[in-house]
Amino acid sequence: MASDNRNLLIEGLSDAVGFVGGALLGFWLGRLFGLDIFAAGYGNSAIGGIVLVGLGGGLGLQIARRWRRAQAKKQGKDT
Repeated sequence: MASDNRNLLIEGLSDAVGFVGGALLGFWLGRLFGLDIFAAGYGNSAIGGIVLVGLGGGLGLQIARRWRRAQAKKQGKDT
């Protein structure tokens, strides 16, 4: 039971860190390219920034899940 809770905690935290980290990376990459997610209205700059944040968050989440799968393989667990 405690092991299940620990696994769920690790899964949730790694997903959250991966998503937020990827979204922040997308945000700062957008700022570097001049795309402002917080620009007034829905101009190209705002839409481009939103797209980069979404892509970054999704990629960060996938990287976190692959990392977790690799860690489980190292420990001999099949998930």
